[in-house]
Amino acid sequence: MAEAWTGAGRLDPGRLRRVVVKVGTSILTHPGGRLHFGRMEALVRQLADLHGEGREVILVTSGAVGAGMGRMGLTSRPRTLVEKQALAAVGQGLLMQHYEKLFAEYGLVVAQVLLTREDLEDPRRRESARETLAVLLGWRTVPIVNENDTVTAEEIRVGDNDTLSARVAALVGADLLVILSDVDGLYPRDPRTCPGQEPVPVVTELGPDLWRGAGGAGTPVGTGGMRTKLQAAAICMAAGIPMVLTSGHRPGVLAAIGRGEVPGTLFLPRPRAVPAR
Repeated sequence: MAEAWTGAGRLDPGRLRRVVVKVGTSILTHPGGRLHFGRMEALVRQLADLHGEGREVILVTSGAVGAGMGRMGLTSRPRTLVEKQALAAVGQGLLMQHYEKLFAEYGLVVAQVLLTREDLEDPRRRESARETLAVLLGWRTVPIVNENDTVTAEEIRVGDNDTLSARVAALVGADLLVILSDVDGLYPRDPRTCPGQEPVPVVTELGPDLWRGAGGAGTPVGTGGMRTKLQAAAICMAAGIPMVLTSGHRPGVLAAIGRGEVPGTLFLPRPRAVPAR
């Protein structure tokens, strides 16, 4: 895999052929949990532009549980796994329905791919998932990936879509992972408690100070936080894949990345990658 980054902390647009984009619940939903259709439309428009430039695009999306919360009129995320599974069952169809409609406006076909940890760790199932995604990309569809929350028991869950997106990027040999969050990038310390900081522009090593500064979930409807994003970065860096962490609220953020800009934090991989497994 050709290196997609340059020595100046920028990306080489010509080498960004296969891009995985992960979008979090806080971007896709209103604070109460209902889907934010305006943001979904803006996201799909940017993804369609990347696709139109000849790139292969995989979307790893959160929002199923949040969409289920909105449909069921809930304002706080349930604590039990079975309730989360039930909400995912309600919300996953709503989520895909809107993606299908939005991508169709650009003449694009979407494909739902629901994965569990077993699909990524069992050798035969992992290879099957990789081959299926390869065929879907060859057909120029947009695979939309989520964890199969409805049927996944706690002990076999990937756990969060930050980690899932990194494992999918490694699985398909992506040239870049973009995590769209509600923060501008990686801060030395939690900006909610330590304001006035600037995001770290480039990270080449995940040292202890960065891990100590990572917090938990940032929103009531989300499952991740900065720690899960560092875990995703660790997976990508070990697999030789650069990762960008940036704000999904930033207008035109994916277009900027497609031009080689890094409006956030760029995590650079190690010189020698370990196998994707």
